[in-house]
Amino acid sequence: MSLRCHTAPAPGPRAGMGVFERYLSLWVFFCIVLGVVLGRLMPAVFQAIGRLEVAQVNLPVGALIWVMIVPMLLKVDFGALGQVRQHWRGMGVTLFINWAVKPFSMAFLGWLFVRQVFAPWLPASELDSYVAGLILLAAAPCTAMVFVWSRLTGGDPVFTLSQVALNDLIMVFAFAPIVGLLLGLSSITVPWDTLLVSVGLYIVVPVILAQLWRRSLLRRGQAAFEAALARIGPFSMAALLSTLVLLFAFQGAAIIRQPLVIAMLAMPILVQVFFNAGLAYWLNRRAGERHSVACPSALIGASNFFELAVAAAISLFGFRSGAALATVVGVLVEVPAMLLVVHLVNRSKRWYEAGAGRK
Repeated sequence: MSLRCHTAPAPGPRAGMGVFERYLSLWVFFCIVLGVVLGRLMPAVFQAIGRLEVAQVNLPVGALIWVMIVPMLLKVDFGALGQVRQHWRGMGVTLFINWAVKPFSMAFLGWLFVRQVFAPWLPASELDSYVAGLILLAAAPCTAMVFVWSRLTGGDPVFTLSQVALNDLIMVFAFAPIVGLLLGLSSITVPWDTLLVSVGLYIVVPVILAQLWRRSLLRRGQAAFEAALARIGPFSMAALLSTLVLLFAFQGAAIIRQPLVIAMLAMPILVQVFFNAGLAYWLNRRAGERHSVACPSALIGASNFFELAVAAAISLFGFRSGAALATVVGVLVEVPAMLLVVHLVNRSKRWYEAGAGRK
């Protein structure tokens, strides 16, 4: 399939970012305020929404999450898996960071920050739930935003697309076992039936539907495909923001009681972002990969498929859980943290190429 939609160079530091993506942190902050206010003013309305469940799946949120996730997965071209061997060293670094380092390091950081450093200031009843949310966030590699980050660094578009496709394929099979293992090691009860249902609802089925839809759109031509992506993109972001309003309507009382909880949950996420990005960047340099490969490899290891993490947290632990709040904090800090990573890898290009023996 054509890769033309991902090959445009980045003409400036903010190229490829729409209004929603560029100011995502501000939108999330606005949703926090709006959700808390609406939850206090109309508690009966949100309680009624919370009761609209079938088999522990909240129907309004399930619909919103599908609107979030399916457009993101439309960008994934599994035909790019044939390009995996082209940059096998960079791909090896990507897989090592995403599946052998990232989830396990986040489990450790969750234990360190939530259960040790900040434990005296956090509600004791929510500590396990916060750790669970952080684990869910780290177990879902980025799918859509990594294309934006890659363009901002002049990343190799074919490598970016192939690593996303490979990670998404692995995620279908590895997300549930890794989450279940780390929750078990963290002494958190694993609701396996709910976890498997979540994987089916929010990974397997959306992947299949998105690929069928993708093929249908591409049969009409590349221009029609790109136009469709442009049209449905705002719906995906609107669904994310609507979900956040619902979450904070339920979380409002807890946030008012503990206004610093968001800052405390942000700390392990920020440490994780810079640790994973730095490690992947350095490993690619040691392996002699090109800078245009090292950048997307580092960026996917630092960012998350937060739409999936939010969906899984709500399904497993509920709207009012600390797990749901922790995943939303990931959404809040992602854009500013990743823009800083983009800045650092762009500024260090000369240093990188000197050490990697590339010109």
